[in-house]
Amino acid sequence: MNIRNDFRHTIAASYIGYITQAIVNNFAPLLFVTFHRTYGISLSRIGLLVTVNFVTQILVDLFSAKFTDRIGYRPNAVLAHIFAAVGLILLGILPELTSDPYLGISIAVVIYAIGGGLTEVIISPIVEACPTDKKGAAMSLLHSFYCWGSVLVVLVSTLLFRLLGLDSWRIISAMWAVIPACNAIYFCFVPINSLADEGRGMSITGLLKEKVFWVLALLMLCSGASELAMSQWASALAETGLHVSKTVGDLAGPCFFAILMGSGRVLHAHVAERFSLTGYLGACACLCIVSYLVVTFSPLPAISLAACGVCGLSVAAMWPGTFSISSKVCPQGGTTIFALLALAGDIGCSAGPTTVGFVSSALQDNLKLGLLSAIIFPVLMIAGLTMCRKYEK
Repeated sequence: MNIRNDFRHTIAASYIGYITQAIVNNFAPLLFVTFHRTYGISLSRIGLLVTVNFVTQILVDLFSAKFTDRIGYRPNAVLAHIFAAVGLILLGILPELTSDPYLGISIAVVIYAIGGGLTEVIISPIVEACPTDKKGAAMSLLHSFYCWGSVLVVLVSTLLFRLLGLDSWRIISAMWAVIPACNAIYFCFVPINSLADEGRGMSITGLLKEKVFWVLALLMLCSGASELAMSQWASALAETGLHVSKTVGDLAGPCFFAILMGSGRVLHAHVAERFSLTGYLGACACLCIVSYLVVTFSPLPAISLAACGVCGLSVAAMWPGTFSISSKVCPQGGTTIFALLALAGDIGCSAGPTTVGFVSSALQDNLKLGLLSAIIFPVLMIAGLTMCRKYEK
């Protein structure tokens, strides 16, 4: 395969891009307790690091909608991976160099979050512009690599912490930076098409005037909320429901969820072309509702945990499926629609876990009832898919 004209290299680099996104989002949270013990940072301030990461990525989504096509896909892809690599390296360096370790950690988070935001915006349109058949299947398989990346980060980091000790986390952070650094070089050589080159590119104003865009934004918001509401609380549910250690809770909660979500995206890649996307996602949303109900009302913790995994399976196709629907019902959206939908998805990623947290606190820390409140998101998704059917036709 000639690296300069074979689009299989482009797709391979894009898969690694989503593994990079998983590293950016999942490595630092594994160190939250370590940050607390090592630097004496309060847990409330540490929790704000998630918000810093999330807000930075939202701002990148917003600005990318305007500038991505002008700068070009290749420079954006390379810059995304450079920011991710530099941020991961600085995560282990800056806390020791700044007067306030929290400031150093925050700066590192902002830097790698810029890379994560650019990756989220640029990789999907790069794959969409590749001259391949079965676009929906390719998109779903692409997003499955985020799931496998998440599993990889948790398993490998846990293993390295065991072998090298927690004090080696700075070295491990630099080791993870090797992946985005190498992929930045890879993206310098692979062939890249642009949706704008295909005549597919609307302005932000033009998109906002389209009713179908707001339906797609609702679908994306509900996709992110349905996924993150469960995945962010799966570890806590495992620990409180099964009374297991933090390590076992992480492996039995988020890992189990991510494994089934990745499996669901691989499955979707194989069956996506056989069904109506809106009908397929509607069935997934119904399964999601059932999983939330089982988590809430099952008297057996093990069954609740199994339902968490089923939830990962049910939300698997939502995010990539919505991207695929957008390419069909709004073919002139170009890169701009990918950026704006990523923005809507990130808002949903915040809204889901936040809703669960607020409701749980209001009900005397009843996590199961808090999770029940998140059922509103797959319900709204079914309503949005119903509206989307007429545009699909």
